[in-house]
Amino acid sequence: MIRSVCVAGAGSIGGLFAGFLARVCDVSVLTRRAEQAEALERDGLRISGRADFTSRVRASADPAALPEPELVIVACKGTDVDALAAGLAGAFPAATVMTTQNGLGAEELVARHGDWPLVSSVTFMSGTRHADTHVEYVLDTATWLGPYRDVDHAACEQIAELIRSSGLKAEAFADLRPAQWSKLIFNATVNGVAALTGLPHEPRFAERKRPSDLGHLVLDLVDEGKAVAAAAGVPLREDPWEMNVLATRRGSAHYPSMLEDVEAHRPTEIDMITGALVREADRVGVPVPLHRAMYRLVKAKEASWQ
Repeated sequence: MIRSVCVAGAGSIGGLFAGFLARVCDVSVLTRRAEQAEALERDGLRISGRADFTSRVRASADPAALPEPELVIVACKGTDVDALAAGLAGAFPAATVMTTQNGLGAEELVARHGDWPLVSSVTFMSGTRHADTHVEYVLDTATWLGPYRDVDHAACEQIAELIRSSGLKAEAFADLRPAQWSKLIFNATVNGVAALTGLPHEPRFAERKRPSDLGHLVLDLVDEGKAVAAAAGVPLREDPWEMNVLATRRGSAHYPSMLEDVEAHRPTEIDMITGALVREADRVGVPVPLHRAMYRLVKAKEASWQ
């Protein structure tokens, strides 16, 4: 079993990983702000919602001040991956690094700054960050992971077992791409629609009874994404439309991260999600006019407040 983990990024996802994993191994947290690290060291990390406990963690804004981990989980937003990885350059040479970002391309950004063995992952769990030391556990869905560079399936299964032992859900795959692409198409569709409409992910995303219903657009976006995956030779593990339908039936609306970013006037992850899908569509020669329009509209929305 892995005995030491560093979670790089202390938002909602990073907080969930750090809080749960600290119950079964030694956990340190690399924060962006020194004051958050001080608060975590002083008060611990509280998890509420689907679980209720407080974990003790080591924390610092300087990787040199943290103990050498066996596993580094990069849990920042996609827009921060390059800068975070640059700050890790030269640190933790014996560690394996796992990315957790939506979309495509996080692994390539991390690989620019070090020769760590790399694991790809996508996570469906979600949380709400209430304070520097408090994250609410909202969706208790799984993290999927698989090899990317210098890592085999057995090593990924060991990481998945560690995550499961902490109380979170995880599954390891010999090839992550079918799962990764299912999430990519789901996210490119749901995040983009939410960002542009202001709607949380709720039943209207699946309704198709009337010509004006939003579900028609959602289904057409999903179909464009599925055509790109087929042309790229990637069989999907889950049907993104069914993922959408099931998610809208959970009983409570979920705020996608891109909608939260738009409402806060922060840069979104559109380039790593919809942008990545559009670039892959260009590579394989599949037209995606709807996704291309969504990409341009979200970029224009970002420009409106910059």
